[in-house]
Amino acid sequence: MGVATATRRVELDKNLVKEESMSREPSNSQISEVDLSFGERAFSAGAASFISALIVNPLDVAKTRLQAQAAGVPYDGLCRLGCFETSTMLQVVKYVPSSVCSPVGNQPVCSPDCTRYRGTLDVFYKIIQQEGFSRLWRGTNASLALAVPSMGIYMPLYDIFRNYLEDLMLHYAPSITPYVPLVAGSLARSISCVTCYPIELARTRMQAFKHIQGGAKPPGVWKTLAGVVSPIQGTNIHQAFQSYRILWTGLGAQLARDVPFSAVCWSSLEPLRRRILSRIGDEASVSSVLGANFCAGFVAGSLAAAVTCPLDVARTRRQIEKDPTRALTMTTRQTLIEIWRDGGIKGLFTGAGPRVARAGPSVGILVSFYEAVKYAMQYRYSKQ
Repeated sequence: MGVATATRRVELDKNLVKEESMSREPSNSQISEVDLSFGERAFSAGAASFISALIVNPLDVAKTRLQAQAAGVPYDGLCRLGCFETSTMLQVVKYVPSSVCSPVGNQPVCSPDCTRYRGTLDVFYKIIQQEGFSRLWRGTNASLALAVPSMGIYMPLYDIFRNYLEDLMLHYAPSITPYVPLVAGSLARSISCVTCYPIELARTRMQAFKHIQGGAKPPGVWKTLAGVVSPIQGTNIHQAFQSYRILWTGLGAQLARDVPFSAVCWSSLEPLRRRILSRIGDEASVSSVLGANFCAGFVAGSLAAAVTCPLDVARTRRQIEKDPTRALTMTTRQTLIEIWRDGGIKGLFTGAGPRVARAGPSVGILVSFYEAVKYAMQYRYSKQ
């Protein structure tokens, strides 16, 4: 956003005399960014991510359940009398169809319709029926605990990196300027991801596993993380290091998903946003800034989510692994090979529907609200 310069031209006796007034007046579409501090940008991003997390969390739960089911996690719901076997990948039980095993005594075998999710709407229906409506927001506290600091780091850093690199490239390498959003988004997301990863791990586990113990409150973020650490706690230094290292299990898969996601998202979002805003021109207002950013964010988020879905499946599978030894030795490449071997192309895109349906509105809400709050702050400061 630049600053408008008002220019008056006065003509006297056929001689063109130009008088330029350099008074800087704020317009609705062009307001200086320099007044906002990192803290104010972080506040804008945190508020935006708070709203986004509340709205789209059910779709995140649906996506995680479908991916965890494909990895071998059983969702037996209210039917617990079927025949099961131990999974080799996860230390949990795995459903075996009734045609493979016989009932125990006179007890009926649980039907596949009761135990397996068939799609996003089926996940919603069965969670509401078997666990209660509020379980659609399972992990929301972790989402909020993650979203506010994560986006509070990510979005301001993206702004700072983008502005700095654009200025640098304009002076030294103008041809590279269009790629600045890609680099800035990747750098900002990497720093944010490494900083806040343990909360992301807790959120995935809270969403993936059921908790149906007679009215007892499901474990929260800290209890979930304690459960991750406890299997390998020990007194010597090596065991202590391993117990904390496991909190970053799957970080490679997370970075392998989030860095390309940010690169694709920002490299498509910036041109779309600037094109829409250029059409609006000097008539921009808070509502038009909101709409332009939401539309650009929706398209860019949906595209990036579809492209990076296989990496999201790998990340989920690594984060729900319950064997500590296997969790510490798994790699993203090995996990992708396992997924391909078990489910082919369909396995790599498990949960793509709810992921895309979640990412589009989520990015749209996040970017539009963030820019609208920034715009309002900048407008207020420019008036002052």
